[in-house]
Amino acid sequence: MAERDPASPEFSAAVLDIVGEGVVAICADQRIRLVNRETERIFGYERSELLGQAVHVLMPERFRQHHNRAFDKRLSNDDPMPVRYAEVTGVRKDGSEFPLEIRFTRAIVDGDTLFVGAARDITQRVEARREIERLNAELARERDYLREEVKEAFSHGDIIGSSPALRRCLEQVDAVASTEANVLVVGESGVGKELFARAIHEASARADKPLVRVNCASVPKELFESEFFGHVRGAFTGAVKDRVGRFQLAEGGTLFLDEVGEIPLDLQSKLLRVLQEREFERVGEDETRRVDVRIVAATNRDLQREAGAGRFREDLYYRLSVFPIVVPPLRERAEDIAALARHFLRLSCARLKRPTPAMSDDDARRLAAYPWPGNIRELQNVIERAAILSRDGNLQLGALVPDAASPGGAASPTAASTASSRRRPRAADVTAQQLRAALDQHGGNVSRAARDLGLSRQALYRRLEKLQLAAAKDASGSVDPAR
Repeated sequence: MAERDPASPEFSAAVLDIVGEGVVAICADQRIRLVNRETERIFGYERSELLGQAVHVLMPERFRQHHNRAFDKRLSNDDPMPVRYAEVTGVRKDGSEFPLEIRFTRAIVDGDTLFVGAARDITQRVEARREIERLNAELARERDYLREEVKEAFSHGDIIGSSPALRRCLEQVDAVASTEANVLVVGESGVGKELFARAIHEASARADKPLVRVNCASVPKELFESEFFGHVRGAFTGAVKDRVGRFQLAEGGTLFLDEVGEIPLDLQSKLLRVLQEREFERVGEDETRRVDVRIVAATNRDLQREAGAGRFREDLYYRLSVFPIVVPPLRERAEDIAALARHFLRLSCARLKRPTPAMSDDDARRLAAYPWPGNIRELQNVIERAAILSRDGNLQLGALVPDAASPGGAASPTAASTASSRRRPRAADVTAQQLRAALDQHGGNVSRAARDLGLSRQALYRRLEKLQLAAAKDASGSVDPAR
């Protein structure tokens, strides 16, 4: 068998056709002089369709001017041209574009200058690279989110923050949760006392049992025993069927007595008995029932002072406050405000079914500078309103948060109630004139009047009742505050 001449065109073409890259050679006028089989496959042309064509047919039209300038510059430069690598965009015969990697150089063949390029379709590589970039970006977002969550959550469920004041409080939660001691959670209105009660329950051995909440301020005096201990059918007018009380519902678990300071003095002995003896009777029933519950109570009152003044049973106070926990107001944990705001912003936007707007550093500074007399509850309301008003991807706080540095910042209606929210006034201190003025101002709306006076709705009703009785006994015809 005769050896094939390595210099023959046929031999060169055969070698080029087994190369795994598309080879294209063009002359000085940019006409295609040579292509191999891989070039046909990559671009979708027959070889005969490409030979003699301008190389522009293989590139998008928008890149042709740039290519021409670069080609003319290289053509006029006689310096040796090293092999160059570049990622460019190619165009197939069907007009579809795809990414190419090209290595090119210049060669002199029979006195003619040829530019030779080796092209490789890198569609899969680019797609893989884009997917890796997308996944990396997603992982980065998730990493930042998880870091924020860890920072905010501090391992206590819905209690957000990591300030020193909050950490000290949570250390107390950890210390008492595993015991059976009764806990009294003390703090201003809106600080989230119920969250701390829940944290104590969930970290205790009773976590798989019920956590039952009673808002003591909302229980009418005449229904107190029924609400707490239950009743049997026919025990009183309206008792059309048996009812299980809150103590029985909480059997084996935790009973959370919210606003425990609002329980009328003459009914506190009934609560004390069940705490001491773990026994109670339903209203209208003689059977004594035993109960196993842990008590976590909460109040925004100074119960020790109330007990000293005879307005709260001292023995009940000591029974409830075996382990007191004082929840710091938001103004004492300013470091947590931005994290809380972002948490509420995410929740609000999820409910509103809209993207979460960005909270700027300036927003965070404004939020941290405000004293938040309404504490976390006020912050949550402000953030929800801001989420509703926000547009164009940015949080719109606007006038919702007064600027602490501005002259009018401290004079906002909310800030004006700071002093009253720090120490809730006693109902007994509210005069008939104050009560009538508050009711007149709000058109008889008891809830708004109570809020203005710093009282619970139930406490206002009780004060109103006492003042009416006193007025009825006053022979001189004292002012009736209900008018």
